[in-house]
Amino acid sequence: MTETAEFSVVVPVHNEAGNVAVLVGEIAAALEGRAFEMVFVDDASTDDTRARLMALKAEYPMLRVLGHRANAGQSRAIRSGILAARAPVVGTLDGDGQNDPADLPDLYRQLTRADAPHGLKMVMGRRASRKDSAWKKFGSRFANNIRGRMLRDDCDDSGCGIKVMRRDAYVMLPYFDHMHRYMPALMRAEGHGVEFRNVNHRPRGQGKSNYTNFGRLRDAMSDLRGVMWLIRRRRNPGGADEF
Repeated sequence: MTETAEFSVVVPVHNEAGNVAVLVGEIAAALEGRAFEMVFVDDASTDDTRARLMALKAEYPMLRVLGHRANAGQSRAIRSGILAARAPVVGTLDGDGQNDPADLPDLYRQLTRADAPHGLKMVMGRRASRKDSAWKKFGSRFANNIRGRMLRDDCDDSGCGIKVMRRDAYVMLPYFDHMHRYMPALMRAEGHGVEFRNVNHRPRGQGKSNYTNFGRLRDAMSDLRGVMWLIRRRRNPGGADEF
């Protein structure tokens, strides 16, 4: 099944033992009837996340489990999963259960529709009604406002983890820690099209967030300077022709 997958779903997880079984089942139900695979990347969890995922492989033959030998962060886990993915179209979602796998088919259809604009490479979710604390939503709005003014990428919800993209476009992007928050800007810097779609958002299942507002803000200031430098230094040839 996975050797001929049309769609790979990559899920980075770290200490999400209480959420992975439900999430695997929801992805399988949402994509039933399609040729797909799930690639869960365990970013060196210290709980039994990896063991629970391995136990699920017998029930879900389309499930693949990768494990980092050392903790490397969400962006690296996403990258490991996409590099291992076998399908030309890849979807990602967070491992805490807040993204709804039921949105994946709509994102996939929007990206692959026959009348899609030329060069469309990614459709990113936009959380229409976030189910987070007021403090967490404030932190996200603050960071998104700063990032949006500086990058002008039309993305007003950079923290939304659910997105669908062409794998070949992703692998050409420059990699750095936290790059998953800047993918619309990086895609557009390469000349690719990006669209957005409202998606569902749910309360966290079990466990606790691996991020804090202050940690995000500290990293964002450094990352923004780096992303702006990368965009300024890129030169786009408009494609290449073989003669």
